Amino acid sequence: MNSTPIITDTHTHLYSEEFDQDRDAMIQRAIDAGITRFFIPAIDAAATQSMYDLEKNYPENVFLMMGLHPTYVKDNYLEELAHVETELSKRKFYAVGEIGIDLYWDKTHLKEQQIAFKRQIQLAKQYKLPIVIHCREAFDEIFEVLEEEKSEDLFGIFHCFSGTLEQAERAISYKMKLGIGGVVTFKNGKIDQFLNQIDLKHIVLETDSPYLAPIPYRGKRNESSYLVNVITKLSDIYGVSTEEIGAITTQNSKDVFGI
Repeated sequence: MNSTPIITDTHTHLYSEEFDQDRDAMIQRAIDAGITRFFIPAIDAAATQSMYDLEKNYPENVFLMMGLHPTYVKDNYLEELAHVETELSKRKFYAVGEIGIDLYWDKTHLKEQQIAFKRQIQLAKQYKLPIVIHCREAFDEIFEVLEEEKSEDLFGIFHCFSGTLEQAERAISYKMKLGIGGVVTFKNGKIDQFLNQIDLKHIVLETDSPYLAPIPYRGKRNESSYLVNVITKLSDIYGVSTEEIGAITTQNSKDVFGI
């Protein structure tokens, strides 16, 4: 194996306005650190153009998803879903995401969130694409929908996985990889206590930048180059080299996204 395996950040919001001042420099830092593949989740229609611009500037490195993020499911959610449907019909995406249920901020649109999640899973199956799940304080609600929709065509990533071992095993049973990022470095993150019981073939790396920066940057703006800190922690947990973590998790990302 060469000394610089390709490392994949399976979930990064590179178009976020938090990077407007230094986006190119920030992306270059990641590339210099060996992180050369970036999968970009959608949020809502307002983010679409900036995602396309990013892809145009980094055609070799940037891979786009399309979807409606659960915290953006508001009264106009049907319009937003129509946008997702239109974009999916027009061009190639690598996943439907990020989609799911979030009951942390607001429970008033739970019903709409469930409808949107289900509808987008059906679109993913139609286009034979993986889904990327956002779950916050909603494991039971997410698993209920996955149970209803499970099939050969349902697969993807449980983004920012922060549940228990039992929940991890259940997610994997629905053909989901676990997206592991900065949380694994937190003292109270808890997943580090059981992760070594999960085979590495079920793990992909992510930052969720600009959110959830790993130790020692916790509380600051996250960026894709900080994935190196996550890899170091996983190397400790699994007792294998950082090169092996990079190589296996990138292969896992290829198995999900098909590229």
